[in-house]
Amino acid sequence: MEQQHTRHSAGFFARIARLVRNRMAEDSLRRVLPEDVQKRLAQRVVASERRHIGQIRICVEGGLPLSYIWRSANAHERAVTQFGKLRVWDTEHNNGVLIYLLVAEHAIEILADRGIARNIEPKIWHEMVARMREQFREGRYEDGLTEAIAAVTVALVEQYPAVEGGGAMHSNELPDGPVIIQG
Repeated sequence: MEQQHTRHSAGFFARIARLVRNRMAEDSLRRVLPEDVQKRLAQRVVASERRHIGQIRICVEGGLPLSYIWRSANAHERAVTQFGKLRVWDTEHNNGVLIYLLVAEHAIEILADRGIARNIEPKIWHEMVARMREQFREGRYEDGLTEAIAAVTVALVEQYPAVEGGGAMHSNELPDGPVIIQG
């Protein structure tokens, strides 16, 4: 009985520590992605989308909402939620890609809709995340996100190239600027 109480207490305190870490990280969003960086990232997404008919969204969140922390949900769950809320799944060719960053937990998720996911080996996404993680560790968030946009662009150009001079150019289905979520 005492072991069970100890485990319960440890879990409770771990959640509280996670909650504090996630709330404190929200203040760092201005440092991680100031407005000028957000504008440059949006321009890079625009430039990328001229080369293919896919859609790229960037979502950066300081910390998880309380409900996620309390039920021990992870960054992947939150990224899946944002994938839906931001309608990345709802593109004409099912070729949207979400680049999600959770600053508090140094978590990175890249989610691709079924049209692109079935043609790209998961290894490619894992390698991309590993490179981003290195950049972020060094505090180079813009560089990491820029590199991710470039890598996603290569995948989308290969699978969904834009057709120049023809009527196959697509409309911009999703906003290009990063989504910044603060608690």
